[in-house]
Amino acid sequence: MSTVNTVDPAEVAKFEAMAAEWWDPAGKFKPLHMLNPCRLDYICTQIAAEFGRDPGGERPFAGLRLLDIGCGGGLLSEPMARLGAEVVGADAAARNIPVARIHAEQSGLTIDYRHTTAEDLAAAGERFDVVLNMEVVEHVADPLAYLTACHDLLKPGGLMICSTLNRNPKSWLMAIVGAEHVMRWLPRGTHDWRKFITPDELYDLIRRAGLDPVDRKGMVFNPLSWSWSLSERDLSVNYVTASLRR
Repeated sequence: MSTVNTVDPAEVAKFEAMAAEWWDPAGKFKPLHMLNPCRLDYICTQIAAEFGRDPGGERPFAGLRLLDIGCGGGLLSEPMARLGAEVVGADAAARNIPVARIHAEQSGLTIDYRHTTAEDLAAAGERFDVVLNMEVVEHVADPLAYLTACHDLLKPGGLMICSTLNRNPKSWLMAIVGAEHVMRWLPRGTHDWRKFITPDELYDLIRRAGLDPVDRKGMVFNPLSWSWSLSERDLSVNYVTASLRR
């Protein structure tokens, strides 16, 4: 009995080209590549502190199950896998999943990428030590319901890292006018300023979802050094939070 090979090389080549674009630091995903070291710094520090790990060790997050919601091409999923975590990458955009899978395979990494939502994962009984929820909450229709699903996805003692954009005149100027219209880092209409969330509003939503906020910091862009850094005080545009399920 013969088997039929249903792989279309032309389709695979298209996905590979898309994967190369996702991972091109000078391509259309350049803003995420620029922000990624800052995000990873915060994520790794918080995970290490909460779970008593040495971030400088080899595969320090081994034994931890981690969910990357809105994983895109895997810019956070891959470094988390390299650090030893068992990673599930989830995205509601179906086209992102084959792209992420191909790049992980090219990188020799085992990552469980799925086209699904936080709500569906929670309903299926999936549970994680860490949930990465980066630049997603400002895009959902119901932030409280979404954060409640994130709560349900965490094991007791689990950690959620959530980043988003503040809502004020500066964030409108920087994230909408600057990033989308002037610098053209993002397509116009990527963000709706009215859906941005202030740090106090996010803390309130996180608490109402059943989580305990424990930290928040700003992520600040320096146009002179052309780089991002963490800030204790400046949460005026991009910021990131850590919360625990008790």
